[in-house]
Amino acid sequence: MNFNNRRDFFKKIFTGLLTFAVAPKIASKANSFTIKMDTEGPFFTNGFKIAEVDTKTSMLWTRLCAQAEPNPVRHERIEKVFRHPIDFDENQEVSKMDGAVAGTEGLVRAIVKDKQGRVVFTSDWKKASAENDFTAQIPVKGLKPGHAYQIELEAKSTASRKVNYESGAFSTAPGKNDKVPVLITTSTCQYFWSFDDKKRGFHTYDSMTKLNPDFFVHTGDYIYYDKPGPLAKNIEKARHKWHAMNGWPSLRDFFKKVPIYMIKDDHDVLKDDAYLGKGPYGDLTFQDGVKLWYENVPIDDKPYRTVRWGKDLQFWMVEGREYRSANDMEDGVEKSIWGKEQIDWFTKSVAESDATFKLLFTATPIVGPDREKKKDNHSNSNFSHEGEWLRRYLSSQKNMFVVNGDRHWQYVSKDAETGLMEFGSGPVSDYHVQGWDKGDVRPEHQYLNLIGGFLSIHVDRKSGKPKISFKHRDVFGKEMHEESFIG
Repeated sequence: MNFNNRRDFFKKIFTGLLTFAVAPKIASKANSFTIKMDTEGPFFTNGFKIAEVDTKTSMLWTRLCAQAEPNPVRHERIEKVFRHPIDFDENQEVSKMDGAVAGTEGLVRAIVKDKQGRVVFTSDWKKASAENDFTAQIPVKGLKPGHAYQIELEAKSTASRKVNYESGAFSTAPGKNDKVPVLITTSTCQYFWSFDDKKRGFHTYDSMTKLNPDFFVHTGDYIYYDKPGPLAKNIEKARHKWHAMNGWPSLRDFFKKVPIYMIKDDHDVLKDDAYLGKGPYGDLTFQDGVKLWYENVPIDDKPYRTVRWGKDLQFWMVEGREYRSANDMEDGVEKSIWGKEQIDWFTKSVAESDATFKLLFTATPIVGPDREKKKDNHSNSNFSHEGEWLRRYLSSQKNMFVVNGDRHWQYVSKDAETGLMEFGSGPVSDYHVQGWDKGDVRPEHQYLNLIGGFLSIHVDRKSGKPKISFKHRDVFGKEMHEESFIG
């Protein structure tokens, strides 16, 4: 039985055990592992995330909520890109806004079980308080490579109150010598009001769930502080953006069974083209935005990191906001998006890797082409010195590819000078597509499509030879374009 089939097998066993042992109604969606209990809170209305999975560890995130469901979406939307809400009162109480979810203090802990149902990890009870917006982050340690696990979260308001539950499942990364297949999905750019399913939120997340990927990489702009409904010009409204997004059922169901790695971009921190020293946005500062990012994204160490996933894959996630130079700084040796510390780490870790395929996930383009007016990425002239070096360096590494976010259209580009290949996933929703003319096909383009959706990446072995395939898909999961390479 191969790795993926073994994982699916154990998930089915876990589902049966939960159904037998716990009388409460199980959610009807296959493998979602949600146990619905008609009790008082705290509730898991903002779901939870299994993040930063490695061979032996992971990070868990959740938020304790005072209401069982988010506020309903009441506003109609304009019929053009982004679908901004009509007549939205930016000054109303946040608690009354569409998608609002009130938090509440409480205690939460995690219990992790192996495929035999044995408890392998139990965390201490962790307090969720107003200081961190009632969020909690729990590091999980002592796991084994390439193993399937069940996770249960328990929440209660005090030490003596009834417990509410939320459950899911995941698998750890295989060892570096294990020749096992891996399926990744990745997407970018999602704005609450660009939803394309009134009940579920986004078709893309339900489509990715059907593929049962090993993990998901979100390449930035998970939320948009600087788009209306509301404009997040203070901490309270900024936090609301996270609550509303995480309240969509399609996201909640997806994250219960698919581990996530997250990269921040400008709209996640402050506003368009944000960097330290730019701002503020109303009363919201860049430092506020960074704090709120780490409040909602469970990362144990640096925001740049690398993960090995078996014999044939290693991937890197880089940070493009905390260490960058100002956009208006004169271009040259000192001007950088990554910063020296990150560049040194990146080149060292790449040199140490013997993985067959190497993937660089970045929030912004390195190859492009991008719109000429954009000044915050490596593909345009504003950071051309570092961009030219980076393209030469990456193309010199065998079987290394770039996967980027930020752009609101799907594309595959091949750099004319170096041959470096870049894959832009496009935004989560068709309602978010804008910024490029469909007739503007440049020499770099191997594929160009003005649609939303996601990119799936499959690494496997065919007749003993490693192979990587990149498939662009629409919001319903339909394959639109494929590029494959043999290692």
